[in-house]
Amino acid sequence: MAADAGRGRDAGDRALAIDVRDVARTFTDRRGRRVEALAGVSLSTARGELLAVVGPSGCGKTTLLELICELQAPEAGSVACDRAVLMPQHDLLLPWLDALDNASLALRIAHVPRAAARARAVALFAELGLAGFEQARPHELSGGMRQRVAFVRTLLSGKPLLCLDEPFGALDALTRAEMQDWLARALAHEPRTVALVTHDVEEAVLLADRVVVLSPRPGRVVAQLEVGLARPRRRTDAAVVALREQALDALALGRAATT
Repeated sequence: MAADAGRGRDAGDRALAIDVRDVARTFTDRRGRRVEALAGVSLSTARGELLAVVGPSGCGKTTLLELICELQAPEAGSVACDRAVLMPQHDLLLPWLDALDNASLALRIAHVPRAAARARAVALFAELGLAGFEQARPHELSGGMRQRVAFVRTLLSGKPLLCLDEPFGALDALTRAEMQDWLARALAHEPRTVALVTHDVEEAVLLADRVVVLSPRPGRVVAQLEVGLARPRRRTDAAVVALREQALDALALGRAATT
């Protein structure tokens, strides 16, 4: 059963924002068949770290984030995490609200008065490159701007752990690269623990402190790579290229082991 960080753990583990141990998760598909999504997954993240999870489609990456956010419960194993919020791949902005009201939605749900909620969002708009677009409707924003608004909404939830599910997956390559740089700067302004799911191995190495590689379904951890590189990082840095190749090799080995 999912639990708050530290509950049922040794004192030495309580600096962990994420502590997943031997987790298994299955579900029933539309045809009534039992599908094993995750099997024996163990991973952990210290507070303030950015953990990236990569793996092939259908390997249970989104399921893992939902377990961390207590939107699902495991059949086996344990999940102990700080309070978390999930930012899905699609921005889910409400078309009838302007950017500022969309960004402050979590505060309004928490019964913060509208003026106070908008004031808190305005400060982040200025910091995160959205100044001047406060009154724009979602259809008036670019894809990258919509994702920034969604990220501000995620930050304003007040949760110490951000779970980002392919936040840039729907963007073109140039905008995606710009948003990767933007996210690194945004987290420098607003430090949080982050669990990032991505299909992009290079993105994982550029942004993360640790990269976890999952096998095809059922997802199992086949590699954990410590990045250990100073920021900012460049795609052409030899160390970045080497880690990217290690992650790609681990993905290939994971596929081979399941065929």
